[in-house]
Amino acid sequence: MFSTTLCYVEKDGCYLMLHRVKKQGDLNKDKWIGLGGKLEEGESPEDCVCREVWEESGLTLTDYRYRGLVTFVSDEWGTEWMHLFTATGFTGELTACSEGDLEWVPIDKVNTLHLWEGDKIFLQLLQQNTPFFSLKLVYQGDNLKKAVLDGKPLIG
Repeated sequence: MFSTTLCYVEKDGCYLMLHRVKKQGDLNKDKWIGLGGKLEEGESPEDCVCREVWEESGLTLTDYRYRGLVTFVSDEWGTEWMHLFTATGFTGELTACSEGDLEWVPIDKVNTLHLWEGDKIFLQLLQQNTPFFSLKLVYQGDNLKKAVLDGKPLIG
């Protein structure tokens, strides 16, 4: 089991999305996701999300919020605890990312992108401004088989 962060940086009604097209052996290959990555030794989720957003975009977060914990269970990739954030404040200039292409996407168009099925669930929760939540997503390959929100089944 490992822990990661994911952040949706918001500006002018858009999320900064990363189209994962550059990294070899990427489990997110060709998918659109927010910014984030694995926690390093000694990091808190907040430390990690700030570092990862800066590394992937050149932006320094100044206003961000911890929104939920997503437990991914996969028959191919093991189990991951993902700490989910949104951010509305930052400084700096956008830089190129070595893992893919960054693009500001209108929030109401994000669901039209090539996303993981489970991402659509937590993106909807973010848009509904749901209080802190725990979401469990179970995958077989790329297929979402089960989703459980705060202990209550949604799918499967």
